[in-house]
Amino acid sequence: MNKVILKYELDLDFILIAITSSLKDYRLCYFINKFTGLKLHKIDDHEIWKPSPKSRVYFSRYADYSAPSDTEYYLLANKGADGGFLIPEMRHSDYFFLIKNFIDDEDLTALQDNVAEIPEVVVASEIPPQKLKSKENLIF
Repeated sequence: MNKVILKYELDLDFILIAITSSLKDYRLCYFINKFTGLKLHKIDDHEIWKPSPKSRVYFSRYADYSAPSDTEYYLLANKGADGGFLIPEMRHSDYFFLIKNFIDDEDLTALQDNVAEIPEVVVASEIPPQKLKSKENLIF
């Protein structure tokens, strides 16, 4: 009997910035809006399925869309409501700032610097999503 193997590759066409901060999600969102000029707002929580124990885990999510540049911005909490992690190998990061579609290097550097200038933000650094083990949790 012949075997058919299905191979797929995740579309990781986004920029990921890991943020470490003691702020609550809504406060961090407020400061990001203030320091960057974005208009992040609360949307439905990001839901993932954890096989063991079999359950769904929800993560806070904020979004903004820039029509002129067709860029989407998302702020995702790394810690779920029940204590699970979105990206378990990045437990030290509290939030992930995900940028979909095109953003040039100068804008990315300015955005990252503005987020890092928030007094309560300890670290804001770019992470290559391809190197994460749990990268499928960032697809929505």
